[in-house]
Amino acid sequence: MVATAAASSFFPVPSPSGDAKASKYGSVSASLGGIKSKSASSGALQVNTNAQAPPKIIVPPVALTTSMETLKNEDVVSSPAPRTFINQLPDWSMLLAAITTMFLAAEKQWMMLDWKPKRPDMLIDPFSIGRIVQDGLVFRQNFSIRSYEIGADRTASIETLMNHLQETALNHVKTAGLLGDGFGATPEMSKRNLIWVVTRMQILVDRYPTWGDVVQVDTWVSASGKNGMRRDWLVHDAKTGETLARASSVWVMMNKVTRRLSKIPEEVRGEIEPHFLTSDPVVNEDSRKLPKIDDNTADYIRKSLAPRWNDLDVNQHVNNVKYISWILDSAPPPILESHELAGITLEYRRECGRDSKLQSLTAVSDTGIGNLGNPGEAECQHLLRLEDGAEIVRGRTEWRPKYANNFGIMGQIPVESA
Repeated sequence: MVATAAASSFFPVPSPSGDAKASKYGSVSASLGGIKSKSASSGALQVNTNAQAPPKIIVPPVALTTSMETLKNEDVVSSPAPRTFINQLPDWSMLLAAITTMFLAAEKQWMMLDWKPKRPDMLIDPFSIGRIVQDGLVFRQNFSIRSYEIGADRTASIETLMNHLQETALNHVKTAGLLGDGFGATPEMSKRNLIWVVTRMQILVDRYPTWGDVVQVDTWVSASGKNGMRRDWLVHDAKTGETLARASSVWVMMNKVTRRLSKIPEEVRGEIEPHFLTSDPVVNEDSRKLPKIDDNTADYIRKSLAPRWNDLDVNQHVNNVKYISWILDSAPPPILESHELAGITLEYRRECGRDSKLQSLTAVSDTGIGNLGNPGEAECQHLLRLEDGAEIVRGRTEWRPKYANNFGIMGQIPVESA
């Protein structure tokens, strides 16, 4: 029955009005002769034979044929299709097209959610900020090295790695459900206008990733003294598992209204201590004192440094990554060309605001560094200070000669692009 109905909707049956049309045409022919026929069943009526016949009208055969065709065409156009149950249903083709579109859209969304990489070196978790591993105490996140994150050596910069460390730290707090209204602050910290500030950071880089590499960053927190927190990071190659970098930092609390350091309230301690991992630092602390340098002991000085609006974070002070950029601004060009940064230690003395004017000072332990024929390891001391002499950051950088393959890569880069 369904097949018959469907066939009827696409192939309409002939109309029963054919006889009517034949009768209509017959009446036309009869009227042309001037004779009116009566029904045979009405015997009381007779034909008046004495009536004068109207003058005979002779119509040419061509004109009659044309009139007949015109009447047929008019009848075909004016005759509506028979009203059936099938004709009153909606257009099945349009309904089928709508259902197909909805199905394809739902399938596309499902494929995006169930997306899996076709190559092992592709980003493993592209639609997530990371995940908690190791009994809920370690946060893990993957990053793909983008083309705009590499330098002339075609390797990621130290600023890129620092951004990855900072991103995983904030995502760790968010994923653990501890993110309040502040930038990485817990709900109890937000109630008390408290924020985290870093006081010391040490980073060791074994190898810099290159464009297209996927790095896996693990981070966790531990206690540091009575009023501090230590955060560690391990950076691996997501494909090979090779350790690329290690970092350790110490954080304390500061009141963002008074800008003074604060002890950890018990309510805040109750929030964060369940997430502490008992472990040793991933980097052995460099216990050497960072010396103070001045205009007399500095080999290179960069003046008139000022933060831009984009250098500030939501706590209205300069982002930690920007300090490293300012430190490297005063590093000797021969070292930058022949060496790569192997380690950096920073001690933060005070925050830097929007209207600050800074100077970057660098002292090189060996002024003979930069000889490409006999390159050796180098060490530099750094100081970021305000123009009035107040210290912002003290630092130490360690440099190693660039790998031989990096020299070959640099030789392939045109001067304009380098």
